[in-house]
Amino acid sequence: MTKTRSSRPIPTLDDVARKAGVSTATVSRCINTPDRVVEATRAKVTKAIESLGYTPNFGARVMAAKRTFTIGAIVPTMENSIFARGLQAFQEQLHSHGYTLLVSSSAYDPKIEEEQVRALVARGADGLMLIGYDRDAAIYKYLERQSVPALIAWAYAPQTPRPAIGFDNRAAMAMIADAVLAQGHRHIAVISAHVKGNDRAAERVEGIRASLHTRDLQPEHIIETSYDVDAGAQAMTELMHKTPRPTAVICGNDVLAAGALRAARDMGLEVPKDVSLTGFDDMDLAQVVTPALTTMHVPHREMGRIGADMLIAMVEGAAPPAPVQLPTTLQRRASLGPAPTRTPV
Repeated sequence: MTKTRSSRPIPTLDDVARKAGVSTATVSRCINTPDRVVEATRAKVTKAIESLGYTPNFGARVMAAKRTFTIGAIVPTMENSIFARGLQAFQEQLHSHGYTLLVSSSAYDPKIEEEQVRALVARGADGLMLIGYDRDAAIYKYLERQSVPALIAWAYAPQTPRPAIGFDNRAAMAMIADAVLAQGHRHIAVISAHVKGNDRAAERVEGIRASLHTRDLQPEHIIETSYDVDAGAQAMTELMHKTPRPTAVICGNDVLAAGALRAARDMGLEVPKDVSLTGFDDMDLAQVVTPALTTMHVPHREMGRIGADMLIAMVEGAAPPAPVQLPTTLQRRASLGPAPTRTPV
C-alpha cells in the first residue's frame, strides 16, 4: 500500500490482486469490462475491493485512454420534470458503457449556457448534449476547435447537418391545433414559453399558426411566459378576461397547461365545457390532473437512450451521424372537448 501525506495507507491495484488471488490484469478487467470475467472471479475481486476500500485510479485510466469517460449535458431548466425522463435514460445508457454524466442548467440564459459549455470542456468532458439548435455560432466553432463532439436533442431540423436526435416540434404542435380545430373551436389562444433563444417553443407556435392558417384563422392571443405552473395560471387568468373569450387554449407544455387548468377552476370555469385546454410532452402530470390533459407524447426515454449511443460513438471516433427523427403521438384525453355553442364573452 502507498501512503498519503497524512500517512494513511491507500490500497492499490496490487493489493486487491493479492487479496483476491488473481492477477492485476484480471482486477482491471473486473473494473473496466466486468462482462469479460466469470462471475466467481468477479465476486472474489469485488469482495477484495470492498474489504480494502479500493478506489480505481481514474487519472491512470484517463491517461491510457486519452478520454475522461465523462459526458456533459446542459438543459435549460431543472425547475420541473420536462427533461428528467430523457436525462435519466441518457444517464443509464452512458453508465452501461462506462461513462459518467455531468448535468448543468442554463435557466434559458444563453450567456450561462456558454459559460457552462466552456466549464465542462475545461473539466475534460468528452462530449456534450445540448438542447435545441438555437445558440451563437461561436459556441459550435469553439467545440470544433476543442474536438469535443456535440449532440443536439429535443429538436429535429434535417436541413441543419449537425448531429441531432429529436422530433419535429412544428409538426407535432400543428397536430394538436388540428385536433382543436376539429372540435369546432375558432377562438383559440396560446400560452407559450418565451420564443427568443428557444427554437423548440418558436417551432411550436409556428405549428399552431400553420394549422390555423388552413382555416383562415390565427391565434387571437399569444402570451409568452416562463415554464412553471404559476406562470401558466397567471396567463390563463389574463386570457379569460379577453373579449371574445377563447374557447380553447393551446399550451406549450404540460406544466403551463396544469397552471392554466388550476386558474380555470379558480375562476369557476369547467374544462372542457367552458374552455378546452391542451398541453405538450405527456409528462406524468398530464394524467394526474383532472381532467386529464390532451397532449403530445414525446418519446423522451428513447431519445435519451439513442442519443447516448450516438454521442458515445462520436466520442470514440465515429463520423457524425445524420439527424434522427423520432415520432410523436397525440394523446386525446378529457381536457379537449367541443367548442361551446354559446358565443364567447
